[in-house]
Amino acid sequence: MRVLIADKFEQSGIDGLKAAGCDVLYQPDLKDDALAQAIRDTTADVLVVRSTSVTRPMLESGSLSLVVRAGAGYNTIDVATASARGIYVSNCPGRNAIAVAELAFALLLAIDRRVPDNVAELRAGKWNKKEYSKARGLFGRTIGLLGYGNIGQEVAKRAHAFGMPVVVWSRRFATGKERVDDQPVPMRLASSPADVASQCDVLSVHLALNAETNGLVNASVFGALKPGSYFINTARAEVVDYKALETAVRERDLRVGLDVYAAEPTGATGDFTDAIASLRTVYGTHHIGASTDQAQEAIAAETVRIVAAYQHTGKVPNVVNLAKKTPASHMLVVRHRDRPGVLAHVFDHLRANNINVQETENVIFEGAQAAVARINVDVAPRDALLHEMQEGNSDILDLHLVTIS
Repeated sequence: MRVLIADKFEQSGIDGLKAAGCDVLYQPDLKDDALAQAIRDTTADVLVVRSTSVTRPMLESGSLSLVVRAGAGYNTIDVATASARGIYVSNCPGRNAIAVAELAFALLLAIDRRVPDNVAELRAGKWNKKEYSKARGLFGRTIGLLGYGNIGQEVAKRAHAFGMPVVVWSRRFATGKERVDDQPVPMRLASSPADVASQCDVLSVHLALNAETNGLVNASVFGALKPGSYFINTARAEVVDYKALETAVRERDLRVGLDVYAAEPTGATGDFTDAIASLRTVYGTHHIGASTDQAQEAIAAETVRIVAAYQHTGKVPNVVNLAKKTPASHMLVVRHRDRPGVLAHVFDHLRANNINVQETENVIFEGAQAAVARINVDVAPRDALLHEMQEGNSDILDLHLVTIS
């Protein structure tokens, strides 16, 4: 299996892929048209990326069957095109959670103690203990978390250790399958993002980006914060209305820590202009949340696990673009002798009647004399067709139809 790595990647991951029997091509500077050309020229089976965008022309240019995002999100990949072409998309959720949580808390502490300003004045030769002795402290301050996935949970652990009450808004609790009372960190649940904002002194965002969360943290949320509150975003820039945030900073005296921005340079270095980053009470970092040695080694190991599993089993861990529910309305259950041609006979009849197979599974009994095939179809075969299938092949022992609820 040929693996093209088109981003910076740990040597341990490259070595792991080679040890798994992969032909590894490491070209971390590929972007845009050059990457599309490389996908075509190398005939790679697997593409591994971190921050590099994977576009429709890239996915259509070669013979990829798997794209691995060596990180937690996958919004930089054209998942719709990948799905249309039968290309698996996988990621590495949770492997950078501790690193991002650590940065969120670094930003929070920097905001509270104005660490960057302290450093800047000391470097300029100024001593101003009187000014920088002014700090609120975090103990007893309520932290509000928008999102309670892997990163949100790690932030909650650290907030609890600092003696901060925790209030959460997350859809994971909406179904009732998970309960707040069962969580290892004491917390209370809010009914909406604005409800969280109204209850907290610090609001920290840990939401994945999707159609529902795009722009979710808006003027109404910032309006619910108390003047002088702290706001942290180490998630995705698109989740936050940055114009509304800029207004809130100016009008409501918010202190802000950001690791993500609305218009970031595409490369690792470059010019950067963003009005919000220049505000006096906004402290920023360079989208480095997951960039610790520990996190990158863990992500590399997970990437190796994903590719190796795909190579040896055909199954993809952490796949994000398989249908949660197919158009199948019925299941055809075929008990048959384990002999060649039985399923081909069934599929031929389904095709002749324009019935599409959505999923199929064939389970073999001990001794490999008999098997059961479960075939999900989008249309219920007529009774006459079922009879024709069974009578047309003596190796079919039984055949019946089940309605899928």
